[in-house]
Amino acid sequence: MIWRRNVTAHLKETVLAAGLLALVGSAFAERAKPNVIFIKTDDQRFDSLGMTGHPVTKTPHIDQLAKEGVFFENAFITSPICGPSRANFMTGQWERKNRLGFYYTSKNAMAYEVFDNSWLMRLKAAGYFTGYIGKNHVTVGENKEKNRYMMENIDFCYMRSGHLGFDLHSKKEFQNLKNSSQVEGLYEATEVFMRSGKGKDYFFENADASMKDFLHLRDPARPFCLSINFNLPHEASIGGMGKKETDPDMYRELYNEVRDQQPLPINYPNPVSLPKEVFRQDELMGYYQNLNEKNLVEKKTRMSRAVTAIDSFVGKLRADLEALGVADNTILVLASDHGLLLGEHGLGGKTFLYEESIRIPLVFYSPHFPGTLRGKTVSELVVGQDVPATILELCRLPVPDTYQGRSMVPLMAGQKTEWRKEVFCENLFTDQGYPRMEAVRGTEWKYIRYFSKENDRKQYLPDASINGEEPIHEELFNLKDDPHELRNLAANPEYANVLNAHRKRCQELVVELAQ
Repeated sequence: MIWRRNVTAHLKETVLAAGLLALVGSAFAERAKPNVIFIKTDDQRFDSLGMTGHPVTKTPHIDQLAKEGVFFENAFITSPICGPSRANFMTGQWERKNRLGFYYTSKNAMAYEVFDNSWLMRLKAAGYFTGYIGKNHVTVGENKEKNRYMMENIDFCYMRSGHLGFDLHSKKEFQNLKNSSQVEGLYEATEVFMRSGKGKDYFFENADASMKDFLHLRDPARPFCLSINFNLPHEASIGGMGKKETDPDMYRELYNEVRDQQPLPINYPNPVSLPKEVFRQDELMGYYQNLNEKNLVEKKTRMSRAVTAIDSFVGKLRADLEALGVADNTILVLASDHGLLLGEHGLGGKTFLYEESIRIPLVFYSPHFPGTLRGKTVSELVVGQDVPATILELCRLPVPDTYQGRSMVPLMAGQKTEWRKEVFCENLFTDQGYPRMEAVRGTEWKYIRYFSKENDRKQYLPDASINGEEPIHEELFNLKDDPHELRNLAANPEYANVLNAHRKRCQELVVELAQ
């Protein structure tokens, strides 16, 4: 099966990766190890960029990064909610395998040896200086340790577990910043990481005691890898946008004149598409419930501002890399932790396995990519778990056998390779009214199944469907004819064979990915 790594598959991928590195030229092998910066946004949908068709949001720097790198137009998050998604990025595994979820529901923390196998720590073991900035939503070690192991082992660890808020000064961890607005504050921290030394002493001297020992000056003689984690455009952070006088004007004014161009869902307003025994909107977090047009337009305008601010961050970062003389040896990766429903299917929030939740923007850029790769779009189905394997491959490091994700280097190189034909997605988070769900998403069809809300509430049940538990509701969509998933064909006898095939495949993947 293509989901599990084996020796033959690994050797094939190594040969293909070598082919891409050969395309870069012989000078590549003589260069220092490439630096890596992974920028992760929060709740950012695939259609949120200028290049993916957003009619309001301008993202010239991200668009340019894609023009100079590789864009993955069918990239998916298999557990579309903050904590589980980030754990999947770290472990290279499906949630069904790592069983992490949110600690308060799963009671499962990431083991030290699992954290040590994360892409960040594999690079550290190879001699890299490591950094982590922004939002953390993963528990490493027992909860009472408050991620001490993670902080002790990352060289520059400037993070907060949970939401950051728009005003970073509202959190004790970030009160040493001169800038309080989130994007500008995290840029300041990134600049300190990049340019540690003279003029940055205030940052280290005024750091909160909880992290003071975990903020080391970067050693410029070593390659670096940096994980930058925004809590935007998440709604938990846009509420305070522009409220302080010191916030840049863009957070109050940008896109006000084109509010009426913010896109609304097809057939808006839509009724909730799921039966009440599966889901009730009034059980959601409060800020996901209000979907009237005025509120939705305001929300989308604020999200547009946040995405444009992140885009400016990307532009400033690239300028800094040029000024520091390291742009010609720094890999940049940009991805979202998942998408978000904004009235589609009558729903708000995440975890639902519709396209708006699971599909994300994903860009890989390397200055070592040959001209044939620049501006390339990859159409194969890729997942967040493929990102760490790809980073390690591009850094010429082995991919741990524990990873279920695969290096996307062969896809970038245009090499013929056996690749997945469908993606398995899941939601095991059963708090806040969300139902337990599983899905198979292919290139033409998507099948989603839902389980008993009453039996699941606030329980973590990764084994529940492995033994063939019957769902209480099913959906089947033809994505080619119905890309917005408006017509459920599960009850149509004309598609009974398609439905049965996807039921079977879903069950196979549940069992296979848990191994």
